Amino acid sequence: MPALLRAFAPDWTALRQGLPGVFIAIALAAVARGMAHTLALGVGGLPKIPLSPVMCAVLLGMLWRNSIGVPAWAGSGLNWAMYRLLRVGIALVGLRLTLGGATAIAATALPVALSCLTVALIAGIGIARLLAVPRRLGLLLAIGTAVCGCTAVVAMAPLIRARHAETAFAVTCVVLFGCIAMLFYPWVAGHFLAASPVHAGIFLGTAIHDTSQVIGAALIYSQQAAAPAALAAASVAKVLRNLSIAVLLPVAAWLVQRREARAGAPAPAAGGGTGAPRVPLFVLAFIGFIVARTAGDTLWHGSAALWQALVNTGYTASDLFLACGMTAVGLSVSFTDMWRIGWRPLAAGLVVATLVGACSLLLTLAMLHGFS
Repeated sequence: MPALLRAFAPDWTALRQGLPGVFIAIALAAVARGMAHTLALGVGGLPKIPLSPVMCAVLLGMLWRNSIGVPAWAGSGLNWAMYRLLRVGIALVGLRLTLGGATAIAATALPVALSCLTVALIAGIGIARLLAVPRRLGLLLAIGTAVCGCTAVVAMAPLIRARHAETAFAVTCVVLFGCIAMLFYPWVAGHFLAASPVHAGIFLGTAIHDTSQVIGAALIYSQQAAAPAALAAASVAKVLRNLSIAVLLPVAAWLVQRREARAGAPAPAAGGGTGAPRVPLFVLAFIGFIVARTAGDTLWHGSAALWQALVNTGYTASDLFLACGMTAVGLSVSFTDMWRIGWRPLAAGLVVATLVGACSLLLTLAMLHGFS
């Protein structure tokens, strides 16, 4: 528990140094909110365009990064917003769920999540081999698509002794295709799964790479469809995938190291990052907030108004943190870096991401319509 508290406690020195970057994220998030409101009203005789504030924030951040550019002095603050602030916002989404609701969603999402994990791992390794992508890079692409995006790639890299360039390529592919899915899949969910916000959220939570991208897509969908249940469902589905990191990464590392041992490769150096990976702390915090919401609804029944006020404060804080964090995500996307990868890893990443998205959509549709 102390480690969990330290993970989310403010680093005041880093925060003070990063304030300029945080202010940029807040300002662009506010501008994006105004843009979304203006587009929805159709001001000046223009047609009404119902874009969510989060989509506007991500697009505005990407446009800013690739036209004006992001100054070096803003980097630490934007990283703080993208990693620390965004993860706190994700954890607070747990207040929207009780244990009963989360369990029901998890039971529905589990078959889809497991199927998508299997497709991503098998297709990722097979397609990488077909396209002559280096084995370690192919494994990083597969694990990043299957589990939790950049977090899984970074955790896996030292376990298989991947080169820095391979890790960077895999992270860039996750960012590229995850961002495309984040902006495109909410429209897919709205077209095919509009009848059930929970199933729409399960699709988004199992089809998109990184946790931040899943939350961004779920926010876009929930804002445009006025369906807040989609955000909670997407969060639970993504948590199921995140939890698999504790099993998949040690198994994958063991298989790679066994193959290298058979080939006569040298054993990893001591302290080379071969320890078992831990589940991300914000995932544990998300589960903790679900427990807190369940306990509060039960124990504070006699003070329902006060408890609901506290929960609403958590909702507001979560929305603000997520908006600023997603703006920072948009500001981190560099088109120049993406085109430096080369076509083979890009093609492998695109095919795997497409297969996982198709698998998730088909299975979710089948569940929605009762496998009829």
